[in-house]
Order: sequence, then structure tokens, then C-alpha cells
Amino acid sequence: MTQRIPDSIQDNLRFLCVEVDSQLANLQAFFATPTAAIARRVSERDGYARNLKMRIHADCVRRLSRKKTGEARRRILRSLELVATDLDRLTELARESVRQLVDVDDPAALSPEDFPPMLALVRSGVAMVEGAVADSDTQQALQIGRLQDTLHKRVQQRVGDGVTALKQRDNSTEDLTRALFVAQTIRQMGDVLLHLSEVIISANLGQSMNFERYRSLHSLVEELADGEDEAFSMAPIAETRSGSSISGISTGDDDDYMAIFKDGLKRKVKEERQGVESWHEIYPGLAPRILSYKKRGQSAALLIEHLPGFTFEHILLNESPELLDEALKRLTRTLKSVWQETHTDTPVAAGYMQQLEKRLGEVYKIHPEFRSSGATVCGVELLGFDALVERARVREAELGAPFSVYIHGDFNVDNIIYDPLERRINFIDLHRSSYMDYVQDVSVFMVSNYRLQIMDAPLRRRIMGLAQDFYRTARRYATSRGDTTFELRLALGLARSFATSTRFILDQSLASRMFLRARYLLELVLAADLEKADRFRIPMKEIFVD
Repeated sequence: MTQRIPDSIQDNLRFLCVEVDSQLANLQAFFATPTAAIARRVSERDGYARNLKMRIHADCVRRLSRKKTGEARRRILRSLELVATDLDRLTELARESVRQLVDVDDPAALSPEDFPPMLALVRSGVAMVEGAVADSDTQQALQIGRLQDTLHKRVQQRVGDGVTALKQRDNSTEDLTRALFVAQTIRQMGDVLLHLSEVIISANLGQSMNFERYRSLHSLVEELADGEDEAFSMAPIAETRSGSSISGISTGDDDDYMAIFKDGLKRKVKEERQGVESWHEIYPGLAPRILSYKKRGQSAALLIEHLPGFTFEHILLNESPELLDEALKRLTRTLKSVWQETHTDTPVAAGYMQQLEKRLGEVYKIHPEFRSSGATVCGVELLGFDALVERARVREAELGAPFSVYIHGDFNVDNIIYDPLERRINFIDLHRSSYMDYVQDVSVFMVSNYRLQIMDAPLRRRIMGLAQDFYRTARRYATSRGDTTFELRLALGLARSFATSTRFILDQSLASRMFLRARYLLELVLAADLEKADRFRIPMKEIFVD
């Protein structure tokens, strides 16, 4: 948080923190002196904390509704709503603890002295909240988050002791069970503190950030800065469909990114790292450098070199025809060089229909209307799409690529960077790279153009024109290599990409056009004479037109 909190919200936040601390203090006192009077102080004060939370929420909503409220201000207000909700949640958990304890027959049998130190940890976290919020203090927010781990360990020990006690005695089973519930409730308080920490950190950095992700990020940046604790900021760039997040990292007042931070499941991030390293070995200069790598549990994170320039998608949609033409020429020249340098005479089968079959379930979940069992029209059999794919898979077995090259593997227009100053192409998001049929990259690139949800007619024509220009370049390369089944494999690759891409598109009209194109291409392949494969042509002007 970089802006001053409104006084009215600041005041109510202070009152709320004091009220939460008071409730937790009363719960501590109850363990020492379990009287009805102390229990009532906790159970009957639910209204005040809730009212304070609602005041903060109402104030935030009122300010968010103003037209002139900037994005940074909005971020702060949203975080304040979450902070208030978490603080009120702590009072709810305190009341739940009391409800469990008031019916205990023998409080002394519960080892009540174990609980107040845990609550003292929770209170220490609450005491830091106001300062962490008001001062945008990420270090203090981290201290709040670290309390969760300590609390979890103490609760786990207490639960273990409770389970042992349950096994050893029968006369106070109900009381011991209630004590276990209370221990788990305090564990939930630790989870609330962790969430409070993450809310504050996220507000300070300008995007959603969990505790572990921040620790990985801070460690990577510190390593990049040679151990210096340099202040940094980050901005979201993208979120992948595999769940990874991608952010730009900058330091000081510099608006330029010093690096790209990518984190997610360890398996996915490891694949990205291996993909980048493979490109450096096989064709140096295309992939960004990996600056640092960290793994923690099932998660991992990378700091990757920030590449100057524009994505191909940005150039296509926003830049001049001259720059687009320049970028396309550089891209096709780069691809032909990569294909030539990495060429091997080892035949390979991409398995486009197998790829399609694996994803059809996801397609039907989004578009159940695409699932069909087939029909007969005027005596002509129309296969259901699944049956069509199955027949195409059998035919594909006869259409392996005569050679293999090293491909990107996810060759979308937003995974290609062009730097106009250096006139250089770079590839990003390389976790699927391998030696494979080059037609896979060709088909993915072409369909990634088609599926752009652009309705402007002139721009749409420009997009379709780019796809056809790219096809002609790939076609010339295939001819030069004597690749006689290029068009048939491309038809299968395009069908695969058209159909599978619909699972990311909710626009019914666009999704339907893409799915029908997939069906049409499969029918063309099934009707083709494989003995005359070199004469087969895809009607590109009909496919890539709206």
C-alpha cells in the first residue's frame, strides 16, 4: 500500500483490532478462570466486531464507486475489506472456542495451561496488523504470516497429546474431544493470520501473492541483487492455463522490468527450465536466460531474463503493417534456420488425433452441443465427431513426418517476441519443446491467429492474411524438403488446434466456426487419396476467412 488510508477507515480498523485483541484476551482468561461471566464477555460481543467490519466495508464500497478512484487506490480499498473480514473471523473463532469449553465438566483435565501461549501468538499477530497496513510494511506482514507455522506446530503437539490421553482414559472422552476441537479452532486462527499477511503483501506489490510465493520471489530477487535487500515491485503479465503466474519485476523507480518471475507447480516450472536450457544447447540465442531458480515443496519459481520488444500478438493487433511485415519476415527466416540446424532424418509421428482425443472431454464440458452421435441425411451417413476423430487417427498412422526438427511446442502468437531495434526473434514459454513434426508449430501458430476474438473487419482480414502468409512460407519449406504429406498432416494439426481451442472460447459463434472447420478438415483427410498425397491441398482461403 503506497497511499494514505482514509481517516474514517483507519479509525474503525484501530477499533476493530482493539476489539479482536480484547476477545482473545478474554478467551485466554477463560482458560485460567473458566467462569460464566468471562464466557459471556466473549459470546455476547459478536455484534460490535461485526459492525466495525461492516462500517469498513461500507466505507470502502462508497469510495470504490467514485469514478476518479485510481487503480492503486482501489487495490488498497479492496485489501482493507479483506483485512476487516479476517479480523472479524478471529472473533468468530474465539466464540466457537468458548462454545466448546463451557460444557466441559473437568477443565483441569484439559491441560488448560497449553492454550493461552498459543492465543498470545495470535494476539501478537493482531497487534502488528494496523502498523503493517498503515505503513505498507511488508516485513511486518511477513512476521504475521510466520506465526501460522509456529501455531500449527504447537497445535499439532497439543492434538498429539490429546489423542494419547483419549487412548489412555475413558471417563472424560467428551471433554478431551472438545479440547481437540478448540486446538483445531486455534489452528484456524493461524490460517487467518497467514491470509492477513498475504492480503497486506499483495496490496503492497499490486497483485495477488501468497506467502510461499512471496518468499520464493524475495529469495530469487535477493540472489539476483547479490544478497542486497533491494526494494522491488511487480506487475502481473499473464496467468497460464496450467496455473502458473507470470509477473514483471522492477526495482527502485525504474519502470523497466529487470526480470520475469514465473512460479507454479514444481513439475511445470521444471519443464520450463529444462525447455529453456535445451534451447540454449540446441540453438543458442532464441530463449531467454534463466537468472535464478528455487523450489520449495511442490512449488517452484524462476527468474527469467526480460526480453525487450513486443509479442507477435501485440504487433499484429497494434502496430503498423510495415512492422508486422518485418516481424513476419524475421520470424520465418528464424524458423527456417532452426529447422535446418536441428534437422534429423528420424521419422516422427505427432499424434494429432491422440492429442485431440485427450482434450475432447474438456471441449464438451464447455460446449456440450458439440457432442453428436451422427446422423443420416438423404442416405448419406454423417459421423459423430468422436467417430470422425477415431477414423482420422487410423489414417494418421500412415502419415508420419519423414524427418524431425526441434520445435517450440506451444507456438502461439503471444509466445513469440520481436525486438524491432535489434531485429531479433525470441521464444518464451518453452516447456513443451522437443524434437517433433514442424507442422505442429505451423498449425498452432495459424490457429492462434484465427482464435483471436477480434470483430473489427479490417483487423480480422489482417489476421487471416497473416495466417495464410505463414502457411505459404511453411509450404515452400516442405516442398524444398520433399515432404509430400505436409498438407495432409497440416490438415490434421489444424483440425486438432481448431477443436481443442474451443475449450477456451465462450463466444458461441466463434467456437462453432472453429469446431466446424475442424470437422471439415477431418472429412477432407478421410476423403483424400493417400497415393496422391502430394496433390492434396487445404482450401486455405475458405478456412481462414470470416
